[in-house]
This record gives sequence, structure tokens and C-alpha cells, in this order.
Amino acid sequence: MPVDVSPPAGMDRRSRCFNRLQSWLPQQWLSRLMYHATRWTWQPWKNWQINWFIRRYGVNMAEAEQPQARAYPHFNAFFTRALRPGVRPMPDDTQALVSPVDGRISQIGTIHGNRLIQAKGHDYTVEQLLAADAQLAGRFQNGGFVTIYLAPRDYHRIHMPCDGRLERMIHVPGRRFAVNETSAAGIPGLFARNERLVNIFTTPAGPLALVMVGALFVGSMETVWTDTLAARASGELGDYDYHNARIHLRRGAEMGRFNMGSTVILLTGWQQVEWLTAVQPGRPMHFGQTLGRLLNADDPLTQPA
Repeated sequence: MPVDVSPPAGMDRRSRCFNRLQSWLPQQWLSRLMYHATRWTWQPWKNWQINWFIRRYGVNMAEAEQPQARAYPHFNAFFTRALRPGVRPMPDDTQALVSPVDGRISQIGTIHGNRLIQAKGHDYTVEQLLAADAQLAGRFQNGGFVTIYLAPRDYHRIHMPCDGRLERMIHVPGRRFAVNETSAAGIPGLFARNERLVNIFTTPAGPLALVMVGALFVGSMETVWTDTLAARASGELGDYDYHNARIHLRRGAEMGRFNMGSTVILLTGWQQVEWLTAVQPGRPMHFGQTLGRLLNADDPLTQPA
């Protein structure tokens, strides 16, 4: 079923048409097709895919742990490539909250009550983002948020922005709209409509939600504690309790990856973080660069597991 894209005043005709077209596309089918196409190991196919992608998007292979394009068994292995050790060092400030990904800041700021900004003219609620769980959403009332968009050329593994112990993971079924600026400006509640993986952590400064938002052609998402999570064919929400699993990840540790790209949203509690004034919408970030500073926290790097 198509959705109301509610184009804002001033949006050009091409952008309006793009957003309307998305609502008619077989999004899940296209994502499943992409899942298989990017894992085909036939050498002429995977080599062509990888080499074209590197040229088209200007991928910096000098940063990759494996810089030889032909060495990857399929396109998805290249897309989720590891970085060379030391390429993204952590800051000396142990209270720094760092970017979990390479990407560009889409929005950053304060959650006003329970509402956060998607784009100019569009906002949505924390409760909508967090699978309609009002109790969980209340932990982030008047807190902070940052939305980071990963472009195709970016490194696509996701890392911890600070020390954290996993409490809960919620796999939320949904649509697969693209998550570029055109979609964010024209599709209300975009991030709360799309399939997403909500990861809730306890940190030395308070609660942290790291939300991985799916998108068109994102065939699956995965974390270091689960197998690959593809779209839930049943359409049912998957809610997993990790309180007793004692999964503790240090700042900078890998926590997951996108198999094809998308967006990460971080939520923090009230007076939990002070964002750097230089970190504004539109700014490119590398994983490990400082987003802000944790407040009222013990040393995040010395917490017991």
C-alpha cells in the first residue's frame, strides 16, 4: 500500500515523484534480491560489482584491512570490509562519546519532551521509534539524539560510542524506504516506518539506544551477538532480553554492521551528554571522532563487565 508522503512546500517535482514511487515499489522483494545478488561468488560478477563501486563512489581502499578488491569472495564481504588497525583511533578523553560509524550528521540535538527532528518540517516521537514501548521511551525523555547517515562509499561496520552492557534488542518489522535527504524531507516518520534494530545498553552515564535503521536494498542487518537478521517474513516484532547475558562492549568495539547501507540513530538520557558545538547537521564524521562528552559518568573504560 502507498503511504502519504506529504511533500513540504518547495520540494521539486522530481523529489515528490521519487518519494511517491517508493511507496509502490516491492521493497522487501527488492531487498531480498539484493541480498542474494551481493553474495554471488562468481568471479566475473563479483569483481565487476566491486570495481565499478570503487570507481563510482571513490572508495578509499588504502584504509581497508584488505586493500585488494579481487580478494573479497563476494560484494557484501567488500561492502562490510574491515579497516586497518589504527586507522580510526579513539580520543584520549575517556568521557568522549564517539561516532559509532563513518557518515554524515543528519540531525543532532535535544529531544523535546518525546519528540525528535527528522528533517525540516518533520519530527516523530521516541515511542514511535522504539517499537511503541512507552516505558522504554520514557527513559529518553528530554534526552539527546543524533542521526547519522551512511553513504555508499562509507565504512559500514558499527561500533560502540561508549562502554555499554547490552540489555535488550528489538527487531521491528517495517518498510524499506530509502533514507536519503529527499526521503527524510518528504516521508513523515520515515525512521519509525522503516524496519529497524533497536539495541538498548546500560552505560556509566545512563541508558543508550543505538538504532540501526534499514532501507531500500538493505538485505539484512547483524550484530556481534546474533546471526544475520533479515526482514521478518511474519511481520511480527522480535523482542530479546539480554539482561543476564553479560554482553559488555568497550568503546570502539564492533557491535554490528549493515549489509548495504543506511542510518544510525543514537538516543541518550536527560543531561547525559553535552554535544560538541562544532558537530552540526551536514558535518561528515569518521568512526571514533568525538560527538560529545558524557556527563556525571565514571570512567567508561574502566567499568567492570
